[in-house]
Amino acid sequence: MKLRKVTAATAAALVLALTATACGGDDGDGGSDSTGGESGGKKIKVGIKYDQPGIGLKSPDGKFSGFDVAVATYVAKELGYAEGDIEFIETPSAERENALSRGDVQFIAASYSINDEREKSVDFAGPYLLAHQDLLVKADSDIKSGTDLNGKKLCSVTGSTSAQNVKEKIAPKAQLQELGTYSECIEGLASGQVDALTTDDSILAGYAAQEQYKGQFKLAGLELSNENYGIGVKEGSDLKAKINTALEKMVSDGAWEQAVKDNFGDTYENEPAPKVGTVVPPKA
Repeated sequence: MKLRKVTAATAAALVLALTATACGGDDGDGGSDSTGGESGGKKIKVGIKYDQPGIGLKSPDGKFSGFDVAVATYVAKELGYAEGDIEFIETPSAERENALSRGDVQFIAASYSINDEREKSVDFAGPYLLAHQDLLVKADSDIKSGTDLNGKKLCSVTGSTSAQNVKEKIAPKAQLQELGTYSECIEGLASGQVDALTTDDSILAGYAAQEQYKGQFKLAGLELSNENYGIGVKEGSDLKAKINTALEKMVSDGAWEQAVKDNFGDTYENEPAPKVGTVVPPKA
């Protein structure tokens, strides 16, 4: 096979092309709010939880699963990103607003309840799931109501609306312990260090359904609050409208219902898909 000679002009053009490619390559930030064909092959960084079975879970082999993961993946694809271009970033409850303001992620789908306080600094697309605050207790527990928590050791995570709701409205005398993750709370419940774990029923159902905990815990069956899960974006971002369109499509084409079945199974009696743009008011 003959090799073609490279002229000086051709070599110069090649150098310019390579330089342009290097300058325009993937910088790993997913762009600002670029979507669709504008993504240019860049990755999009999405905030999720890593330790919530049924919602957002990273397994030891590095794979991700959960309802929020399914929703985030669907949305990112609708924004023009291939599944391999989605980079999931762990965003604990207390760090969600900071992650958006710093630009660490382009959007967050992490059991992120919409409320007035958060809307002061974050824009929300959705809601895409209506959950309710509940209690997870030992199977033989005598805790049957929110007021039963007075004098009991209650666990939740730092920055969660559930912990604030209990202390301010339900059981002001509860001995609240706020830890970094729900996994730490569930370990405390299993060992008897705490009497109850409070957060959304969707999250609690995921923990209760885990193989190592089957039969140990039960949901108290209380609807202590309405939790409208939204997808958080940086304030003023044009992603909000685009994500809302993606969520509406996910519901209409049946993908939302399938994601519910795939991730919650029989452990969770979910509410119907909420109407995008309509937030169910807090309980009185």
